[in-house]
Amino acid sequence: MALRIIPISALNHYAYCPRRCALIHQEHSFEENRFTLEGQDLHAIVDEPSMHAKPFRVETSVRLWSRKFGLTGIADVVEWHDDIPYPVEFKRGKRHPWINDDIQLCAQALCLEEMLDLAVPLGAIFHGASQHRREVELTEDVRRATEQTIVQVRDLIDSRDIPEPTSHLERCQGCSLVDVCLPNLYGKPNPKWDLL
Repeated sequence: MALRIIPISALNHYAYCPRRCALIHQEHSFEENRFTLEGQDLHAIVDEPSMHAKPFRVETSVRLWSRKFGLTGIADVVEWHDDIPYPVEFKRGKRHPWINDDIQLCAQALCLEEMLDLAVPLGAIFHGASQHRREVELTEDVRRATEQTIVQVRDLIDSRDIPEPTSHLERCQGCSLVDVCLPNLYGKPNPKWDLL
């Protein structure tokens, strides 16, 4: 049986909040807010496919896939450092302590490794708030967390379940789905979030 294909972005949504993932990818709920619009503005510079050659090859809006993991998506930027692909994911905000962005970046690397039969040991996340990039070493721990998240997302989507709301003040405040999810009304604290 073929794997259900899941978008790489769903991994980020799930690692941020499983309910958010289910609302977006099962219920097709999505609302814009200031943060999503700022993210769209930041991505405007990489949303059109292009290639540049100086000082090294840079490709934008690179389509990705993995048959092994059943993934599809788009890398914002892939730079080529000494013939090794180096994915760069653009995020509008500042660095935060959660691992969802690292998981998304690692999934892009897993796709590139399968597509090109090359190891991808590093990538980066460009944070729009600071205008700096943060290099991410794609360690075995990051890869293991990414592979676990792939399984969890596929199980969630296959189950058709919508997780109960949980509340985490900082995460929920910035979420564009806060008025759909209603964590302040129905949510319970999730102690696991304090560990991520």
